[in-house]
Amino acid sequence: MATSKSVLGDSRQIGRAVSLINLGARLQVLESETELSYERLLRLYKEVAGKSPSKGQLPFSTDWFLTWQPNIHASLFQNIHTYLAKTSDLEPVDVLIKAYQLYTEQISSCDIEPQLSITRAWRLVRFMENNMLAMTQCSKCGGHFVTEPYENARHYVCGMCVPPARAGKGAAAGGIHLQ
Repeated sequence: MATSKSVLGDSRQIGRAVSLINLGARLQVLESETELSYERLLRLYKEVAGKSPSKGQLPFSTDWFLTWQPNIHASLFQNIHTYLAKTSDLEPVDVLIKAYQLYTEQISSCDIEPQLSITRAWRLVRFMENNMLAMTQCSKCGGHFVTEPYENARHYVCGMCVPPARAGKGAAAGGIHLQ
């Protein structure tokens, strides 16, 4: 006996895909996080975004998340994501969407440009799940930051407590600037 597809389930999948597209997700993220076919996602992407999806490889290196400014953004997102995953009964893709929305709201309220795209946020969650990155508590401020998994927590000091020499000195608008 063949199983029939649920119209409500299909509607939920389309709603998630539309949310991810509106947040700027790449097609590979949509394929991974929904049960919709590639052809259907492609048509949906073109309809929602009004253009064809970007082509090319997704970022794969963990190094980007460990540099100064991206680390602050990644750590903020990951703390939000971890909190939502622990305290809500949302499905993982919905936790990703909600955490990213909260991250962008928080960043824009500080007049800072988001460094983290939804695709990078999705990749960050995958890196954390596969123990390629970890969260380590700063020994000075007590905040939790994205680090390499073998970071010595006893001596770890975050980039906000001890920023690199040129950190926050750039003229780029929308970045974090130190006083």
